[in-house]
Amino acid sequence: MAFYESIKLEKGMYGVPGKSFTDVLESLDPSENYVGSNLEELDAYQRQLKRFSIRVGGVESDRIEKFFQTADSAALFPEYVNRAVRQGMEMANLLPNLVATTTNINSMDYRTITSNPGTEEKTLKPVAEGAAIPQTVIKTQDHLVKLHKRGRMLVASYEALRFQKLDLFTVTLRQIGAYIARAQLGDAVDVLLYGDDGKSPAGAIETASGKPAYGDMVNLWGELAPYQLNTVLASTATTKDILSITEFKDANAGLNFQGTGKLATPLGANLLHMPNLEDKQIIGLDKTCALEMVQAGGVQTDYDKLIDRQLERACISTIAGFTKIFNGAVKVLNYKA
Repeated sequence: MAFYESIKLEKGMYGVPGKSFTDVLESLDPSENYVGSNLEELDAYQRQLKRFSIRVGGVESDRIEKFFQTADSAALFPEYVNRAVRQGMEMANLLPNLVATTTNINSMDYRTITSNPGTEEKTLKPVAEGAAIPQTVIKTQDHLVKLHKRGRMLVASYEALRFQKLDLFTVTLRQIGAYIARAQLGDAVDVLLYGDDGKSPAGAIETASGKPAYGDMVNLWGELAPYQLNTVLASTATTKDILSITEFKDANAGLNFQGTGKLATPLGANLLHMPNLEDKQIIGLDKTCALEMVQAGGVQTDYDKLIDRQLERACISTIAGFTKIFNGAVKVLNYKA
């Protein structure tokens, strides 16, 4: 019997501070012990699925009840739910295109650091001998980062789900993950526009024209300096207006969109389509230094309810918030109808 087949699994493995269920399994059954074997490609959790012959995907996927054949195998079910939800979040997630850094915390209180250098401080002028070297002041913010809990409640009985295939259930869980990702994206955009304290709006550029012109986009690019315009956010109608600008009508860009679904890159920036964004508003930012994501743990589930087959009120949630790093790294172009 291989060692991974003798590990005792229990719900208490989900309650280890600072560690996920998979982290706990890896500490007991390190993957490096399997280098060169036929289990080399599996992590500690996947080896446990193999131990109980549970197939979670594909045409031959098992039914949900397969997880509950023993008390040990039942302990694997919450991690399966976590992974499926995370997959959905990753598939629908635009946040990596906006977030410069992600900070994981173990509490509900967090103050980030801030530095708002002026024009003089951004220019590194020669320093004469004996003269004082210019300073960059870094300090903690005077307010806490607002964290939002986003999630869904599973409302289904075990009897209704036990005979369903895991592959189908995974699709449903991925959709929950997609909903969470879209909600977090909305939180991120609100912070870009108004600041995490609601009192630090992004610098606005107004244009009286009914449609954005090439000159307006160049103005947005210039106003963002010395930061780089590498990401542009726009609603459906606004994206159409941007792509209708004569200077952005490129045959190669059109072929690329038809072949890959990727939008054109105005002025070298990554254009992101956000249907829920307000029309006639173009957000330009430097993704390398505009936004910090703060999250308290990853995907959380009511693991005890899931293990005990009490799916009627099992919650799946995440806790995260956002804060600006440099206020000047985001600008908004508004145009009128």
